[in-house]
Amino acid sequence: MIRIVMSGAGNMGRQIMTAIESAPDLELVGALDGLSTEASVEIAGRQVPLSNSLDSLAKWEPDVVIDFSNAEWTVQLIPAAVAVGVRPVIGTSGLSDDAIAEAERQVNGAGLGGVLAANFALGAVLMMHLANIAAPLFDSVEIIEQHHDGKVDAPSGTAVATAQSMRAARDRDFGRKEAERHNIDGHDSRGAELGGASIHSVRLPGLVAHQVIVFGGNDETLTIRHDSMSRASFIPEILRAARAAPDLDHLVIGLDRLLGLRTD
Repeated sequence: MIRIVMSGAGNMGRQIMTAIESAPDLELVGALDGLSTEASVEIAGRQVPLSNSLDSLAKWEPDVVIDFSNAEWTVQLIPAAVAVGVRPVIGTSGLSDDAIAEAERQVNGAGLGGVLAANFALGAVLMMHLANIAAPLFDSVEIIEQHHDGKVDAPSGTAVATAQSMRAARDRDFGRKEAERHNIDGHDSRGAELGGASIHSVRLPGLVAHQVIVFGGNDETLTIRHDSMSRASFIPEILRAARAAPDLDHLVIGLDRLLGLRTD
């Protein structure tokens, strides 16, 4: 049995905990939530211990902590987990490059394993993989990411990771057409820019998590799209990462590496 603590007891965290409770090889031993004042949370008819203190990690003695919280909490969680030998599986959005590098340094320095991924949906990982294949062959690209209106950060971590990985795959910036005139003063409707890729963020009720990558070439376009219809799409690969973490000796950055789509 792999003993697991869930970090983040919101909607996503509760779905993950319910899935853990249903898995015969996983044991949910506690939940962390820095904003909670409750002592427990009901999951699948069972009261699971709930704490707002990272000191509880040592008390519960988990093998793995799964974190879907917020960037401010995650940067506190990782050193606390490493200090007591707990392996992190991180799906929190909005982590800076410096925070990711520091997480890698801490986990690897302790000789532990773990997984940190911008997106745990299998289709999203394959979308990014296919985009990396196309990136060296097209000179222009735009990303439109769409999420529910409760998402606090923009652009999404997946969109940023997509732009970064495409830029690395081609080893040069994409060409980007700048607007010659902006019709709304002070606003650039061409969107944000990263490595020459324009990124547009949509936030609306009714959405979950969606991304479209549009490449432009001579008299043609190539569109790669992924849609998560519910948070349930993330669960299988989150559990895959939790099962893999105890056998890893370093922090794996990106689910594509865990799936063998990348070996670097």
